[in-house]
Amino acid sequence: MVNQLQKMVKYPPLCRSNWESVVGLEIHAQISSVSKLFSGAGTQFSSPVNESVSFFDAAIPGTLPVLNHRCVEAGIITALALSCKINSVSMFDRKHYFYADLPAGYQITQQRAPLAQGGQLQFQVFTPGIHKEPYSKTSHIHQLQLEQDSGRSLHDDVAHRTLIDLNRAGIPLMEIVFEPDLQDGEEAAALVRELSMILERLGTCSCKMDGNPVFQFLWALRVDANISVHKKGSPLGVRTEVKNIGSVRAVAHAIQFEIDRQVDVLESGGSVVNETRLWDAQCRQTQPMRDKEEKQDYRFMPEPNLPPLRVVNDGETSADLSLVNVNELKTQLPELPAETRRKLGEQFRLPAKSVIILVITEMNGWAQITNPLEIKKICEDVIVKNPDLVAKYLQGKTKIFKALIGEVAKITKQRANMALVTKELEIQLKKQQP
Repeated sequence: MVNQLQKMVKYPPLCRSNWESVVGLEIHAQISSVSKLFSGAGTQFSSPVNESVSFFDAAIPGTLPVLNHRCVEAGIITALALSCKINSVSMFDRKHYFYADLPAGYQITQQRAPLAQGGQLQFQVFTPGIHKEPYSKTSHIHQLQLEQDSGRSLHDDVAHRTLIDLNRAGIPLMEIVFEPDLQDGEEAAALVRELSMILERLGTCSCKMDGNPVFQFLWALRVDANISVHKKGSPLGVRTEVKNIGSVRAVAHAIQFEIDRQVDVLESGGSVVNETRLWDAQCRQTQPMRDKEEKQDYRFMPEPNLPPLRVVNDGETSADLSLVNVNELKTQLPELPAETRRKLGEQFRLPAKSVIILVITEMNGWAQITNPLEIKKICEDVIVKNPDLVAKYLQGKTKIFKALIGEVAKITKQRANMALVTKELEIQLKKQQP
């Protein structure tokens, strides 16, 4: 552990002016859907082992995939919010590789003709204590594709065996591939934060990121980072890939560590190896996973059991009402974080720093609950779950009212507007009177 800590301290933040770094992200977002991408099995996190598994998920011979309409809509809404070009026709491919938790021996993805291409994400970069002032950055999107997740391997070190849980097999994912146009870990973390806020606003992904690799199977957002360094004016360097980073700050730390590690290797006369690495959050350093010296042949081929995915695009019409209509989905786009920042800045004349922090708080759930319908639902739940308190109040013990307000405060973590709660509770309690 001492050696690891010494090695960790060895890499200060990159300050060598003759080096430049290049970072590109690939982000897998689990689509918020009741069922999987190609089967009717459920997607609940808490299901017992191997309970949410259909015959198709288990690759039983003779079973066929059926595309989830909701997942297509979620992918298109996300692509629209990111200014992507929606392809009127996209295709599904088989990507062959052999893992114990991939029972079919291939993953269904959209490598060659994805759902959407192009697009960009503009975001603000500002980390208190690191940046004096915010600055704007744009990252361009290569493509957005739909694909299925694999299962999960459970390693039993005591019994020296591996067990397989296929609950995640077939879980619907959107993979968003960004161009390598970021410079450091803070820019990458800011991109992930902005994308998370957008997906949450759209309702297409919960964006849950725990950070603890033990609970990686629960993450709804996983980040892979491709990183390389080179001297100014020289060709791009050899890249490494850091996989499955599980929190916004871990994205910043993992990338910054890897940049500094590569610079240190090169300045010592060594060579950077094209390899896959993992971020060890406990030791705060990347660890080698496998090398990529020999490129793996995934033997991509068209998925024979799925027809081309057709959607009704701008300026197009179709008599087939089952097709997803892009124009209709455009009308469902909510206000996005960039627009919220603009309104806050213009209406309240707030500085950019304050606006950024305020918007990050619809993401962390710190905003006050003022929606009357939401407060009504919360108060109704409190009434139902506390029959003893309600009975005492109806018997004339009016001081119990404060206890009911306390229950609302506890459930909402002090975020509910108490003036609205008081009025609503009074209405609900009157309804309980005989």
